[in-house]
Amino acid sequence: MNYFRKIFKYALPFKKYMFLNIFFNILYALFSALSFLSLMPMLEVLFGENKTTFEKPEFENLSSFGNNLEEWINYQVSHFSGEDPKLALIFVISSIIVLFFLKNFFNYLAMFFITFLRNGVLTSLRENLYKKIISMPLPFFSEKKKGDVISRITTDILEIQHSFLSILELIIREPLTIFFTLIAMFLISYKLTVFVLFFIPISGFIIALIGKSLKATSTLVQTEQAEFLSITEETLQGLKVIKGFVSELFFIDKFKKSNNKFYKYSNRLINRQNLASPISEFLGISVIGALLWYGGQLVLVDLELKPAAFLTYMGLAYGVLTPAKAISKASYSIKKGNAAAERVLEILESESSIKEIKNPINKQSFDSEIIFKNVSFKYDQESVLNNINFKIQKGQTIAIVGQSGSGKSTIANLIPRFYDVCSGEILIDGINIKDLYKSELRKLMGLVSQESILFNDSISNNIKLSNSKVNLKEIEESAKIANANEFIEKFENGYDLNVGDGGGKLSGGQKQRISIARAVLSNPPIMILDEATSSLDSESEKLVQDALENLMKNRTSIIIAHRLSTIQKADIILVINEGKIAEQGKHEELIKENGIYSKLIKLQSFV
Repeated sequence: MNYFRKIFKYALPFKKYMFLNIFFNILYALFSALSFLSLMPMLEVLFGENKTTFEKPEFENLSSFGNNLEEWINYQVSHFSGEDPKLALIFVISSIIVLFFLKNFFNYLAMFFITFLRNGVLTSLRENLYKKIISMPLPFFSEKKKGDVISRITTDILEIQHSFLSILELIIREPLTIFFTLIAMFLISYKLTVFVLFFIPISGFIIALIGKSLKATSTLVQTEQAEFLSITEETLQGLKVIKGFVSELFFIDKFKKSNNKFYKYSNRLINRQNLASPISEFLGISVIGALLWYGGQLVLVDLELKPAAFLTYMGLAYGVLTPAKAISKASYSIKKGNAAAERVLEILESESSIKEIKNPINKQSFDSEIIFKNVSFKYDQESVLNNINFKIQKGQTIAIVGQSGSGKSTIANLIPRFYDVCSGEILIDGINIKDLYKSELRKLMGLVSQESILFNDSISNNIKLSNSKVNLKEIEESAKIANANEFIEKFENGYDLNVGDGGGKLSGGQKQRISIARAVLSNPPIMILDEATSSLDSESEKLVQDALENLMKNRTSIIIAHRLSTIQKADIILVINEGKIAEQGKHEELIKENGIYSKLIKLQSFV
């Protein structure tokens, strides 16, 4: 229940629907009891037990309330029908129809308003979860599988939705139905009702014992569901590699194992859930059996209860079974939903490791220099950068080279604070980047990475990602600078062409030039190019390199380079080796040193 208290705050914007649902549930519960109670005069008319009386009875005390109630009903029937039993029958049947109609009408209204509440909570939860996911730093997702995150925003939230509905029924509707029905039962016979109440705690205890292990089993089900969603997502992403290495059977086997675990856990969970209804019904019918024995004594031996009143009482007692079964089902559902709520709240309550200070500086321009001062960084326990120091003046182009795994891309990720330094500091115009708004810091930078990330949308929408208010002319100008306008105009739909999932309808060079056009349009003073041409063929590389040179004009540029032929004009070249700056200088100076850089150049020339 602790998790549902936290989830409950998402229902507050929809509280008017909650109150309307509660109001109509109260009316439903009331008329549910009255509709059963209305059967008593009909039975009395049929059995010829109703005594015509025109004297309104007085209710003296609680112990005689049942008999007085019967006299009051006889008075109402007599007042309407006089001595005619046919009119009496018409009256009681009409009363029953009206009461059952009102009961079901209020039931519909209660369900009508709860629909807005449950879907509102679902929408609000999903939106807040998506906002949280998109705001979390990259290190968070290195620890989470994508399929697991997708599972939490889809199936887990749906489970909460159903459980949220169940808890409202548990708290409001069904207990009220039982409450009003018990009042009606007290009115008929307080002795029988006390007898019934003796058995209710025993039944509740037995049901609680069965439901104890539901939460743990439900967690296993949801975790395994997230696992096979992750496998599916990875399969779709790497389908070309899977087919290329003829690994279909390996992945089928991997999915099958996960799916079979899900099958086993689901069977265990559902079978335990399925116990709710038969056990509650069996316990209920056991109570009915005991009532038949004890009530029969009151009717046949003690003559304290009339047959019509006893039959009505039995109908009310059996009517308690339906809400009691609903409560037991709801309690099972809540235990299952509690596990889903825990998984959703784990993300919603996660703290970002990339935090802003209380009053960050609002900086919207880059004026002089970027300084790395004694910067060190590690992923978990693995050290990547050690005591890095360098300076980039405004307008300079600095290239960072080195072997794979030396820490080049890590430097690019530290500047926009995708990760935070473990020690040391990075300064922009003398201000530590941790003292700036993250959004303002990142607006100062444009990023073109090795992997051209395009979204399943039109070319124009992919280019104007940073500024949705720009017009087509500005988009075209950006594309021209990126050497992309020529091939875009050849498409039948031009800038409206949908690029497909991950830009699958375009070649690698085309995707990269659209990525560059996106960076051009954002017009940042600092450009970070992370191996932007390393995965391209020679022809595409020439076109992209020309686009990059256009992009870097009048900007401060940081180039992470794999192909060294692309960075020979850089103002400074840093050679990173094992997380440290091994060499730095211009191309010609480093060639003369005949060190690491010179060897890398010779290796690439040889290749």
